[in-house]
Amino acid sequence: MHTQSIEHWMHDHTFGQDRRKRGERRTQIVIVITALTMIVEIAAGMLFGSMALLADGLHMASHASALAIAAWAYYYTRRRAGDPRFNFGTGKVNSLAAFASAVLLAVVALIMAWESVERFISPVTIEFNQAILVAVIGLLVNGACLVILGGHGHSHNVPESPFAGNHHHHEHGHDHNHDHEAQARHDHDSHHSDHNLLSAYFHVLADALTSVLAIFALLAAKYLGQTWLDPFMGLVGAALVVRWSWGLLRLSAHVLLDMQAPPEMARFVKQAIEAEGDNRVADLHLWAVGPGIYAAEITVVTSTPDDPDHYAELLPHHLPLVHVTVEVHTCPSPAPHDADDGTF
Repeated sequence: MHTQSIEHWMHDHTFGQDRRKRGERRTQIVIVITALTMIVEIAAGMLFGSMALLADGLHMASHASALAIAAWAYYYTRRRAGDPRFNFGTGKVNSLAAFASAVLLAVVALIMAWESVERFISPVTIEFNQAILVAVIGLLVNGACLVILGGHGHSHNVPESPFAGNHHHHEHGHDHNHDHEAQARHDHDSHHSDHNLLSAYFHVLADALTSVLAIFALLAAKYLGQTWLDPFMGLVGAALVVRWSWGLLRLSAHVLLDMQAPPEMARFVKQAIEAEGDNRVADLHLWAVGPGIYAAEITVVTSTPDDPDHYAELLPHHLPLVHVTVEVHTCPSPAPHDADDGTF
C-alpha cells in the first residue's frame, strides 16, 4: 500500500474549532464593560438602599463570572482543537461552558428571590433619585452589550439551523470537502448554534431585564408610594431568569448527552439513501459534535452494495455533517420498506 493512499484516508477532527469564533472577541469586550458597571451598581445599591438596584449589581457580578467562563471556553476550544484525546474535536466544550453558565444563572436567580423576600419582611429606606439614575445607566450599558454580542437570537430560543452549512465526509472512504463558500456558510450557522454565545447573551439579557424592572419599581415607589414593588420586581426577574436558565440547561445537555439530532435531519438522510435502488437504512445515529455541526453513523442494507463513499455522496450537501461513517451490509433480496419516521 502506498503512503499517498494511506494519507488519503487520514484526517483530523478539528472541524473548524481551531479558528477564532465571532463571539470570542465580542464576549471579551462585554466582560470589561460588565465588570466596570457591576462595581458601580453594587456600590450604588448598598449606598442608596435599593433591592432592585442591588439585584441588578449582583446580576452583573455573576454574569461577569459567567462571561469569563464563556471566554475561557472559546480559548480552550481553539487551543485544544487538534488534541487527539478529543475523539470528535473540542466542539462540546462550547456546550459544557453553556451548561455551567446556566447553572450559575439559576443560582443567581435563587439569590435574587431570597433577597427580595427579605426586603418584604424588613423594608429599607430607598434614595430614589440616585437609584433611578444608576439603574438607567445600567440599562444603557446592558443594551450596548446586547448589541455587541450581535443580538444573538431574535427570540429567546436557540435558532438551531441543522439544514445549512458545510458537508464534509469522513467515512470509510473519506471525501474531504474544503469548499471555502461552504465553510463560510458553516461559520454563519455555527454562530446561531453557539450555546456558549447564547449563555452570554442570556446573562446580559437578564441584566437588562433586571434594570428595566428596577426602574419601573423605583418610579412606582417614588411617585405612587408602592414601595412593595421594589422587592416584588426582584421576584419577577428571578422567575424569568430561572426559565431562561432551564431552557439553556436543556439545550446544552442535549449536546453533552449525545442526543439525536432533529428528526427532520434523520428523515433527510434516510430518504436520500433509500431513494436509490433497494437501499434501506437499518441503523442511523446523528448527534452534535460542536456548534452547528453533526456526526453520523449509518448502516445500509442493500442487495447491490457499493463503496461507502457512494452512499455518503448521496447525502444532501446542505446538511452540516462533518464526520460520516457508512457501514454496508449485503442482503440477498430487496429489503422491505418499514413504516417508521426515520429516527432510531
